[in-house]
Amino acid sequence: MIRHPHSGDDARRLAEAGTVLLTQVGSGVHGTAVDGQDDRDELGLCLEPEEFVTGLARVRTPGGREIAFEQYELHTAWARPRGLAERSGPGDLDVVVYSARKWARLALAGNPTVLLPLWVPDAEVVRITPAGAELRAHADRFATRAAGRRFLGYLRSQRAALRGERGRRAAARARRSGAGYDAKHAVHALRLGVQGLELLRTGRVTLPVPAPELDALRAVRRGEWELRDVEAWIAELESDLDRAVATSTLPEQADRAWLDGWLARSHQAFWSGREVPSPS
Repeated sequence: MIRHPHSGDDARRLAEAGTVLLTQVGSGVHGTAVDGQDDRDELGLCLEPEEFVTGLARVRTPGGREIAFEQYELHTAWARPRGLAERSGPGDLDVVVYSARKWARLALAGNPTVLLPLWVPDAEVVRITPAGAELRAHADRFATRAAGRRFLGYLRSQRAALRGERGRRAAARARRSGAGYDAKHAVHALRLGVQGLELLRTGRVTLPVPAPELDALRAVRRGEWELRDVEAWIAELESDLDRAVATSTLPEQADRAWLDGWLARSHQAFWSGREVPSPS
């Protein structure tokens, strides 16, 4: 039985009613997916009913507890016999919809994953409303040195898992690859370096990753690169990204005042019934 606290019917109804932006993220939108080997990841944000923002309303979890709403999660893998212990695999769907306020906190911190919906191509937008469209139109306000540092931190985390040194799954993938490293972590580390550099240099992230870097990333994903070459490229990207964070002309932090205003007027429009979905 699925008993994850953020997967209950209350959270689902709240997220579905208030979603202002939902897009594909993950390898599918980066362009690094391998046919038949990847799941589909979607990420979005939603506005909450008035009683959840100005009052103390809660959502009921599958286990019967009442908690403050922060996000809704759907993972089709959880429907299989092992429930929450089941890992997503090829063909599975993973959806996370944050409350707009939680998304805003993560975005202000420069979280690379939550920023992706701001830059995905229109064809990868699953749902959008006027509030979501306004957010995407102001994506440049989230291009910051703080975000660059988060890309760098995520790169270093993925690099640590490259040889299977962090977790049994990574170790197993490294053994199966035949190349002596976990190709999935390698691609994540390299992609973060490429995209972090683009963000710091241009103020945006192009999706999918442009050529020629995309061709190289796909080759790494297929295990065609030697470990020493992968590590050399990661080291080069890490050094370049570290230097770019220090020299970038981007602002240090995102425009908090603008985002605060967006949250206020978007919630007010939602509560008054003026916020309605636009065709995606």
